[in-house]
Amino acid sequence: MRAVWLTEFGAPSVLVAGDAPDPVPGPGQVMIDVAYANITFVETQFRATGAGPFTVRPPLIPGNGVGGVITAVGPDTDPGLVGRRVVSSLNGTGGYASRVVVDATAPFEVPEGLPLDEAVALLADGRTATMLIHLAAPTAGERVLVEAAAGGVGTLAVQLAKAAGARVVAAAGGENKLAVARSLGADVTVDYRDPSWPDRVRAEAGGLDVVLDGVGGTIGRAAFELLAPGGRMLSYGLASGEWASIPPELAAEREVTLLSPRPTPQELRGYVESALAEAAAGRLRPLIGQRFPLDRAADAHAAIESRATVGKTLLEVRP
Repeated sequence: MRAVWLTEFGAPSVLVAGDAPDPVPGPGQVMIDVAYANITFVETQFRATGAGPFTVRPPLIPGNGVGGVITAVGPDTDPGLVGRRVVSSLNGTGGYASRVVVDATAPFEVPEGLPLDEAVALLADGRTATMLIHLAAPTAGERVLVEAAAGGVGTLAVQLAKAAGARVVAAAGGENKLAVARSLGADVTVDYRDPSWPDRVRAEAGGLDVVLDGVGGTIGRAAFELLAPGGRMLSYGLASGEWASIPPELAAEREVTLLSPRPTPQELRGYVESALAEAAAGRLRPLIGQRFPLDRAADAHAAIESRATVGKTLLEVRP
């Protein structure tokens, strides 16, 4: 089969396309012929430095999320699974490939009418955005700041917060990304590359009730200062390279609740299923901003790191 190998940690060029042995499903497993592979920002960090939730070492095939069709099952596995369109997370590796093997209980069947590429775009980002909105629980009229609002998670969080009746403040870098946020329903948009962006938020929205912090660093800390008493903040990403690191005692003094997602595996599955169902019903639309063929995975990583991408970036594995 065709695959992309991570030869060592470093620049995007360490991702090299080549051949790999075809996987064989064992008992209780299924094989998926992959049509699309998901790329996350965490994967670019892992490729660069080895940092992240994965503990494996090169050489390896990276990638943690795929979508395709089940084409074979292992012994003692329901043959009726063959032919189903599914998306599935892996165990941190193996996704940048034309075939993968997973436990038969791992995949999610793609709802009828939902395109497979959109389902893949929702696998990681839809799960995260759904979890954030569930935990923050914004109510009608509350002011919600979504950082990195033109990214994969951000574009979905904007939509979900609007569906909850919130007034959405979208923060992103550059007019193109702000236009994306506005097209998804954001009420106020601010360019956080402008040092005065917090002043504009105060002028147009007043104090905030919820901050969804996917950037961290100075932007996350500035967003925290915008929260009104009774506000909630969820830090879930560090696109800046560092967490916002808000001292708990300062949050308590400000009467702000710092929420830390600690979902169970069952809850994570529920968030994915919810995102897929909302998309199938037409109430949630993933934005796929970039597509690259499998052999150009290095270019996909470089594009994400350049901050030029919007929405989700996918690898197209099969035509």
